Amino acid sequence: MAIVFTGGTIRIDGRTSDVDRLVVVDGLVAEPGHPVPEDAEHIDLEGGLLLPAFGDGHVHPLLAGRERTGPALRDATSVAEIVGRVRAWAAASDAPWLVGGSYDATIVDGGLFDARWLDAAVPDRPVVLHAWDYHTAWVNTAALRAGGVDAETPDPALGRIVRRDDGSPSGTLVERPAIELVLAHAPRPARADDVDALAAATTHLAAQGIAWAQEAWAEIDDVPTWIAAARAGRLAVDVDLALRADPTRWPAQLDDLRATADEVSGEPGLTCRTVKFFVDGILENRTAHLLECYHDARTRGLPNWRPDQLAAAVAACDAAGFDVHLHAIGDAAVRAAIDAAETIRESLRRGRRVTIAHAQVVDPADLPRLADLDITFCFQPQWAVADAVMTELTLPRLGPARERQYRMRAARDAGARLSFGSDWPVTSPDVLLGLRTAVTRQDADGQPAGGWQPDERLTLSEAIDAATSGVALQAGDQDRRGTLRPGMAADLVWLDRDIRRAPADRITDARILGTWRRGIPTFAARVSALAAVRPEQESA
Repeated sequence: MAIVFTGGTIRIDGRTSDVDRLVVVDGLVAEPGHPVPEDAEHIDLEGGLLLPAFGDGHVHPLLAGRERTGPALRDATSVAEIVGRVRAWAAASDAPWLVGGSYDATIVDGGLFDARWLDAAVPDRPVVLHAWDYHTAWVNTAALRAGGVDAETPDPALGRIVRRDDGSPSGTLVERPAIELVLAHAPRPARADDVDALAAATTHLAAQGIAWAQEAWAEIDDVPTWIAAARAGRLAVDVDLALRADPTRWPAQLDDLRATADEVSGEPGLTCRTVKFFVDGILENRTAHLLECYHDARTRGLPNWRPDQLAAAVAACDAAGFDVHLHAIGDAAVRAAIDAAETIRESLRRGRRVTIAHAQVVDPADLPRLADLDITFCFQPQWAVADAVMTELTLPRLGPARERQYRMRAARDAGARLSFGSDWPVTSPDVLLGLRTAVTRQDADGQPAGGWQPDERLTLSEAIDAATSGVALQAGDQDRRGTLRPGMAADLVWLDRDIRRAPADRITDARILGTWRRGIPTFAARVSALAAVRPEQESA
């Protein structure tokens, strides 16, 4: 199978000159002088831009796909609106549990929701709603009752039950151990439903120009669903699974992780090369781990791993053949992640990959350490704006002394490698929106003028690299994907215009017309866009 692309601009890797013709043969980029097979498909780029396909270095397709079965809540602007949608959902469903999401926590002061508000809509069945961050859940009284959670229930290790003044649980559960007190009693989704969820989610990713994704939170129990989806040809993007390391089961869990990863080996379009560590939580519910107390509370957060425990676990993962993906939000968590990476310095030089995701707050003293470590910071560029989450929840927690966040420029200049991820469904997987935000650090209305913390902006070329070759390097696939050099996988995205020649705030005006994975189309904006033209229309 061969494809010839002409009629537009083709970015090879951002370092070599653009070209106006690309030949793909059997899923690989061919040498420039490669003869064109007679049966080649010819695609006119119509003056657009062809890039290496985007990657998503941190995303949750299964969670995103599951959300489609419940009510859309993200755009709800009041408790009454959410409750109304949940009431309609309950009336249309006979499911014994209603599990959905995700809602905007900023609509209630402090992000704390009451079970009684949901009781007004559904008093007789358990309801569990995930907040947009997936570190917090809002449940009704029936769900608390099903989990046996009452005033006498102690907070679990590494989690928190938010309580009313009388000690009774309010209905807000913070971090996974607390959420699981309830959710562990809910029936698991049917495998066929989850396969459908993965198909829908990965198809949506392909429509964003994405050909590879890091599933950044996979539980062992979810892996059979991923395998079933891969074998059925339902995955529209290649995916690597990052299996979650559980601090309460470590180190005994490592053998289970290795056995699970071995089960995935050889599955089409699916790998399991990575272990995921939640080093801490999030700032908005004060579970991110800080070096100094929160500005509005006498706590430094809720670390999931002691620094020495984390370092030993990362070293064990390295010895077991795993790459490592570390969720680290607070400056203490980022420091612990860098410390852990230092314990496997020699392995990093030999190709082991360590990725620190989010890196929201980094102590300035830790930036110089990045020059000597071959590690990747995977940023979520859409978060680098002064939106409602930032102004109403995050900044009040941090205070003015720690307001500098998502320091993409500083990290890159210090020596970190950069990749981009969306964290979808937390935020949209729209890569073009992420590129625009990384370059402008402005919201959709162009605010603030000049950008929020503008000295942390990237150039567009640097941002494109982070979304393409940076993600490939994070995956350890830099010799197979991420650029369009000869011999690389033909993972491609076709834009209707060259976004490099437009004002930065107009990047999102571009449309994605097509996506290819290993030379096979996975998305077409219109049928005619990928229709073959007659060979004689191809110029020599």
